[in-house]
Amino acid sequence: MEKRPAKPAPPKLDPRGRKVKILATTGPASRDPEMLRRLFRAGVDAFRVNMSHGEHAQHAETIKAIRALEKEFHRPIAVFCDLQGPKLRVGKFKDGKAVIRHSGHFTLDRRDEPGDETRVQLPHPELFGLLEKGQRLLINDGKIRLRVIKADEDAILCSAEVGGVISDRKGVNVPDAEIPIPALTAKDRKDLAFAVEQGADWIGLSFVQRPEDLAEARRLMGGYGALCAKIEKPMAVRRLDEIIELSDGIMVARGDLGVELDPEDVPPLQKTIVNKTRTAGKPVIVATQMLESMIESPSPTRAEVSDVANAVYDGADAVMLSAETAAGDWPEEAVTIMHRIATKVENDPEYLARVRFLDTPPDATTADALSHACMTIADTVKIGAVTVFTGSGSTARRVARERPSVPMLVLTPSMRTARRLALLWGAHAVATKDIGSFEEMIAKGKRMALRHGFGEAGSKLIALAGVPFGTPGSTNLLHVVTLTGDELEKHGS
Repeated sequence: MEKRPAKPAPPKLDPRGRKVKILATTGPASRDPEMLRRLFRAGVDAFRVNMSHGEHAQHAETIKAIRALEKEFHRPIAVFCDLQGPKLRVGKFKDGKAVIRHSGHFTLDRRDEPGDETRVQLPHPELFGLLEKGQRLLINDGKIRLRVIKADEDAILCSAEVGGVISDRKGVNVPDAEIPIPALTAKDRKDLAFAVEQGADWIGLSFVQRPEDLAEARRLMGGYGALCAKIEKPMAVRRLDEIIELSDGIMVARGDLGVELDPEDVPPLQKTIVNKTRTAGKPVIVATQMLESMIESPSPTRAEVSDVANAVYDGADAVMLSAETAAGDWPEEAVTIMHRIATKVENDPEYLARVRFLDTPPDATTADALSHACMTIADTVKIGAVTVFTGSGSTARRVARERPSVPMLVLTPSMRTARRLALLWGAHAVATKDIGSFEEMIAKGKRMALRHGFGEAGSKLIALAGVPFGTPGSTNLLHVVTLTGDELEKHGS
């Protein structure tokens, strides 16, 4: 009988060697399956699908290609579907554009007629009667700055503090008022239904103003996926603690945040948001313009390198690439450089001290006490990894909150949980069969550590789990084990 040829071994992808994660946006420059593969190999841990652009059929093909990468490399990858949100825009102009004079007057009204250099339609009735004298209107990412002189139910008369060229459908920011509009538009609802149908792991909710904005998205998600609140409006900052409490993660969306605030306000606010989210034990992503010059250039500016490095030093769970990978000329190079920056920072002898400068005292729970103990043991004894057994991912988040000096090997029976953890600091998640006993837990933890490159003969591991197994929130067991190095061979025999 002729012997069948052995199946080729799956492509090997070693652990990243860094704890911060990279989230890359897909688009015309990167949605091709081969480019997605190159970006993943270069260091991407999760892919962002921007629902503001493209059609559902196109996005479905992108997600299908990402799931194919998962199967090829046997590594969970998070799909982050980012909703557009309620973007305010002006109407259209007679000639497609007009010039607003510096210090001149300009009116935003409800008339459904093409605009000119004196006026334009503002097709958002909720703003009329809301704005008050002295409040600001920022158009085209703040390039045009208007100050309200007088506002009533039909028109808003403004003085142009900064004039310039204005064209059709440019965006409007209103930093000084809470706009009474829902966080989900009709388009967002359709996009959210699509994302849930496609099995998206994270949903990004744009232009969150208040905690209540998260409730409707939660209801429509129906328990599928994790909800990330994007902080990009000053109104959200005022109720930040409540928004963090009701979300599964936070994104520091510095694009619109930088428009509505003075530029010098953004860096300290970024640190505040990162610190508060970390203290809550939830993932936090720093996004927008991180390597902006690499849209057109093969190398970043020194300031951009420092920006990425500072986010890593602050202990962010993930850093994000936007147009750099979605539409830029150098998507693979942008990922490679971001990976190199993060790796260099994490190899800095001062890195751990800086990351732990934020005090995250454990809550009065057994799970928190044991998570804190993992950090202490890893600092005291040479440990290869913290092996975390979890169903929901909660234990992994508590360990990551402590920022241990070694990586986490997270073993979970849930592929959904494994994918979500692709955005969690220090987590290398593996979807595997559930365990039923203490002995099985120790044996499987050892095998998985060897298989995934987290130890060798003589290496010590911390095993963290809950007994009885399969019971959510029961983390109550910490065990230190030593690898003999032959666990895989013994299991095979």
